[in-house]
Amino acid sequence: MRQRLLWKLLIGHIVPVFVGIAFMVRRAMDRAAADYYQEISGICRVPPREAHGRFLDAIHGDLVWGVLAILALTLLVMYLVTRWVLRPLFQITAITRKVADGNYSARVNVVSRYEVGRLADAFNHMADNLEKIERLRKNMVADIAHELRTPLTNLRGYLEGLSDSVIPPSRETFRMLEQEVLRLVHLVEDLQQLARADAARAFLDRQELSLHELLGQIMELYRPNFLEKEIRVQWRLEPGSERVTADRDKLLQAIRNLADNAWKYTPREGTVTISAKRSAHGVRTVFANSGAVIGEKDIPFLFERFYRADRSRSRDAGGAGIGLAIVKELIEAHGGTVGAESDQGGTRVWFQLPL
Repeated sequence: MRQRLLWKLLIGHIVPVFVGIAFMVRRAMDRAAADYYQEISGICRVPPREAHGRFLDAIHGDLVWGVLAILALTLLVMYLVTRWVLRPLFQITAITRKVADGNYSARVNVVSRYEVGRLADAFNHMADNLEKIERLRKNMVADIAHELRTPLTNLRGYLEGLSDSVIPPSRETFRMLEQEVLRLVHLVEDLQQLARADAARAFLDRQELSLHELLGQIMELYRPNFLEKEIRVQWRLEPGSERVTADRDKLLQAIRNLADNAWKYTPREGTVTISAKRSAHGVRTVFANSGAVIGEKDIPFLFERFYRADRSRSRDAGGAGIGLAIVKELIEAHGGTVGAESDQGGTRVWFQLPL
């Protein structure tokens, strides 16, 4: 890759070098003129001093004006080139101040495909990510507040009713209060799991495991749930996809979250297909389920915290939107990747572990 920025700066310095060469030519011309007029005076009997002086005065005058013109041109070229080169940097400096103040909407105007242009592209990419993270943060705070507000409001209402003797202290009332408390406990547990998933990179106990065995263990645990909804479970585990290197507990957590996700969002009498396939890039495990199609605009955000494609879903039906975020953190801690697809054939959520 040609270093265009380097060449631009070099061009700005070539002219001053040329000026130095002009002075050297001047000195050489003086010596050559002296020798020339010595030779002419010997042949033509012409007094050399006066002719030589006039010649040098004329040449020096031309050199002085030429050097002044070159210096002026050099300053102009250097100013224009430097301003052109540094203009995106000035924009980045100004926009950086805006980003530091919390304005993530400003972008740098990219005018070059080379060094400074690539810097501007990288800055714009960073600003895009910061804007996305800020938007997700605000949504997460709003979602947490929403998740806490409902059970806390219910608890407050029932407790005030019990305190004022408006609601009788019956078994059903205490059972309802217990359910609201358990809802809060489950939300706190989800947040704790997410925090542990964030720190998973530093606490991985990698060992060779049987992926098929772990999948069977989790699905056996969820068998009653699938039977209750009459969901058919199909297996497509290809040869060579069994052995993986991972942390057993963390991989079990990721598989459990995917199984829980498949059970919740597969309609009654639906189908869940679990497949595993080995490729040159790793072992990919897919949980595919029949059901409603997820919108294309929602797919990129399925693994974000507290994101739910259907904002109207209750926590009882859809959870808090943390399960897939935990899967993402745990799998990426192993150096793997996650993804999702959805069409008329169903929804497929997958993770891939490196070999």
